[in-house]
Amino acid sequence: MTTKTRAKAPRPARPADLPLPPTSRSPRRPLAAVVLAAGQGKRMRSPRAKVLHAVAGSPLVSHVLAALEPLEVSPVVVVVGHDADAVGAAVAGKAAIALQKEQLGTGHAVLQARKALAGFDGDVLVLCGDVPLLRSETIRELVRLHRRVGAKATVLSAIVEDPSGYGRIVRGQAEGRIRIVEDSDASEEELHIDEINTGTYCFNAKFLFQRLARLGRDNAQGEYYLTDLVEAAAAEDSAACVTLEDGEEGHGVNTRADLARIENLMQERLIGLAMDAGVTFLDPASAMLSTSTVIGQDTVIGPCVRLEGDVRIGRNCVLEGSIHLRNTVVEEGALLRWGVVADGARIGRAARVGPFAHLRPEAQLGEEVHIGNFVEVKKATIGARSKANHLAYIGDASVGRDVNIGAGTITCNYDGVSKHRTVIGDRVQIGSDTQLVAPVTVGADSYVAAGSTISRDVTPGSLAFNEKPQRERGGWVAAFRARTAAKKASANPPKKAAAAATKTKPARGAAKAPASTKKPSRGAAKAAAPVAKKPARRAAKVATPAPTKKPTPAPKRKRR
Repeated sequence: MTTKTRAKAPRPARPADLPLPPTSRSPRRPLAAVVLAAGQGKRMRSPRAKVLHAVAGSPLVSHVLAALEPLEVSPVVVVVGHDADAVGAAVAGKAAIALQKEQLGTGHAVLQARKALAGFDGDVLVLCGDVPLLRSETIRELVRLHRRVGAKATVLSAIVEDPSGYGRIVRGQAEGRIRIVEDSDASEEELHIDEINTGTYCFNAKFLFQRLARLGRDNAQGEYYLTDLVEAAAAEDSAACVTLEDGEEGHGVNTRADLARIENLMQERLIGLAMDAGVTFLDPASAMLSTSTVIGQDTVIGPCVRLEGDVRIGRNCVLEGSIHLRNTVVEEGALLRWGVVADGARIGRAARVGPFAHLRPEAQLGEEVHIGNFVEVKKATIGARSKANHLAYIGDASVGRDVNIGAGTITCNYDGVSKHRTVIGDRVQIGSDTQLVAPVTVGADSYVAAGSTISRDVTPGSLAFNEKPQRERGGWVAAFRARTAAKKASANPPKKAAAAATKTKPARGAAKAPASTKKPSRGAAKAAAPVAKKPARRAAKVATPAPTKKPTPAPKRKRR
């Protein structure tokens, strides 16, 4: 759905927290809501219910429920059908559940909420669960107009460039004479109407359920249309319509393309609000926020940053770029360099993390902590001003203040069955390539020598090391190189000697190759003619066989 603007009379500004006007019948008229979330959404090509697909990190239906919260709506009923258990779990604690076993249309869906709204006397909002861009202010304005004119049915409409697939708002000559025609039932003339039904309504509760009980299914879809109630109210001069100023707000999700487009629109909205609050985005088009993201003033967000879930960032922070934070707190003045990934972590004030660091759940960094490149921290608390600047793993550990952890240090926390903790006191110096085999405690003010394996507790103020005597063998390198060269020479004989061995004359008794009996062509004869070669400067010496020794004749016997 693409929207287009239409000239409208200026609307007086109203503060968002202005209470809804009461009607003449009641000083505080109750307001309930029914959210339709029973459909599968076949065009999504997914076994999952359409309303469970996410925008800005939250299911579509959650955005609709969030828009109702500021309006003090009670009760809120979500009508579920396809994938009912999963949808019910997603809205648990936020709304009552009504089950639509058969999907027989929007009117039939609302009728399933009658039991949950039994005895309710007030106004009922009806909203689609797949319209995540709908604002609280828009819903408030819909209810305000509905009550001001005393309507029995009020519909929210939008002006769009491509109305295909949406019901059209057909207006009569008189004010309030409106009806809604579904796309499949519209005439050729009605299909050209660019004002559509967004699927959001406000009804008088008594009128709603009385009319729903009398609905028919005489239409192209064979379904119970909720839209028929608008025409019924218009017949009693009790229908009204509110047109969205921004048609994108009423855009629903029917396809994956719709989902992507809604995501982009939501990100534009969230990033725009953040920039209005004093946050700098170096590349707004590449950033992604969630609806629960909070960013402090004068924080700079670099390119390709994704903030997912409950992320809170303080003032004056810098996120350089290519960063993914999920459910993480970043305190004031922190610097996150390129390639940082954090999930369920807390980064203290003025800390420096990265580049290419990984903070796993329950990583707690104190103020001014330095976590450098290729360092991983998991379920560990690191005290103020401590540093692990290179190539380290710190897991299931408590690290004190002003500790320095050398490159290649790891906490060996897993014995194949259970995890164990490592405790490092304040002002400890851990040398490079150290293994701390948990459970182990390194006391305060201790030094651990490089290359050590520490499997027993280290007393405070001591030096811990492993005895590894250094030995030398004089002349070993020269001997090694000689042995290596000799092996290479024997494996690969010189090329000249190998070539000379192949240039031997054939034996004298070797038979000559028989000549071909076929007469060659002129060109072939020419090509086959022998080419005189210059004699080699050095004739190859051919070993001549040594003269054979004649056998000694046997001595002649003397005759007797």
